[in-house]
Amino acid sequence: MSKKQSEAVSFEALSSLDAPVSFWKGIPFGLQHVMAMFVANLAPIFIVASAAKMDAAQSAAIIQAGLLVAGLGTCLQLYGAWLIGSRLPMVTGISFTYVAAAVAISADKGYGAVVGAVMVGGLLELVLGLTAKYWRRFVPPIVSAIVVTSIGFSLLNVGATSFGGGSGAKDFGSWQNLTLGLISLVACLAFQLLMKGTAKQLSVLFGLVVGYVVAIAMGKVDFSGFQNLAIVSLPQFMPFKPTFDWGSIISLGLLYVVSSVEVLGDTAALTKVGLNRQPTERETAGAIAGDGLISSVSGLFGCLPLTSFAQNIGLVAMTKVVNRKVILSGGLILVLASFVPAIAEVFNSLPQAVLGGCTIMMFGNIILSGFQMIAEAGFSQRNITIAALSLTIGIGFTQVSDIFSQFPALFQQIFASNCIAVAFVVAVILNAVLPSEEHFLAARSEEQ
Repeated sequence: MSKKQSEAVSFEALSSLDAPVSFWKGIPFGLQHVMAMFVANLAPIFIVASAAKMDAAQSAAIIQAGLLVAGLGTCLQLYGAWLIGSRLPMVTGISFTYVAAAVAISADKGYGAVVGAVMVGGLLELVLGLTAKYWRRFVPPIVSAIVVTSIGFSLLNVGATSFGGGSGAKDFGSWQNLTLGLISLVACLAFQLLMKGTAKQLSVLFGLVVGYVVAIAMGKVDFSGFQNLAIVSLPQFMPFKPTFDWGSIISLGLLYVVSSVEVLGDTAALTKVGLNRQPTERETAGAIAGDGLISSVSGLFGCLPLTSFAQNIGLVAMTKVVNRKVILSGGLILVLASFVPAIAEVFNSLPQAVLGGCTIMMFGNIILSGFQMIAEAGFSQRNITIAALSLTIGIGFTQVSDIFSQFPALFQQIFASNCIAVAFVVAVILNAVLPSEEHFLAARSEEQ
């Protein structure tokens, strides 16, 4: 056997969309993508289930569904069907974008209204994807760059919160949690610096494993979830009866529009950091349509809307692993986890501090990707004005959410804590109303 044949997986193969890679040898790299998003995929479910006062059985049902649809959505995005799916190395998961609205709807109309709105809203996003070529021109490169940058900034709080132990943790910010996060981060960095060749691409997985082992030694892993687990458990179809309330549908429908734009940014960021190019029109439209279709399917299983996960884009930025067959193994692991409760529980028992230590640098990479996209759009006076105002208002105003207190409740649900939505809307408005660069230059010369 030649040296080339005996090599496990070459970097060239991992960094190529369709290079032949052994399915089994690609599993560690696919597993890394799953572990990067697993807890974040379930967190919105925990929040909404708690707000809706679900019992343990109902919560378990939508957790299983969340794993199933995340895996199916990943497979759909990887390989596509007709015009649906990006055919890019995207990993999908339950989106945080809809949490605030879902909590409010659950309290007012019941969880059935959430399910109905998820199903209808997903169809809206599907249509937005299939018609993207007609409205895509309203989102030029500078607007996409701002969306990507704001996605990165919006995740910094998520990474820091995980590093401290997770939102609502009784021991948040404890020395134990900070130590776990630091050990995981150092393990990631050390592995990336010391290893050679393909092994470097497993730095995040290594950090998660090291952090998990240390967490067990520190007594920070809760094993109670493993008690009385069934060997196999099938996800439930239609565990909640959907109700179709127009107010709920409009509320989530607006968020689907915002999510469609986030996908524009995600797709641009992914192709930039992973393939060093801009996405094609087909890839962008397919990504949006894919998220819409799988979100409607998610509603059929009583779960929440999905979107492409920025966490995994950050992982691509770090590792350059974009091989679709490799990431397919991660999608299939998610599907398998939905049928085998023990697999899901292993991931679910991963302490948040460990996840935070391994992901915080990934989120920073997304911001830098956004900066690069802004630079590629050009530092013209017009683009600088759009970027500066959009990011300042989007990030600044949502950090002081009371500034929206006089606005209608629906407006607050969509914008008050979503810097991506605010930055996007401001960027689109400025792009539409500001004069051309020639006018900027003319005005500047007149001043001089």
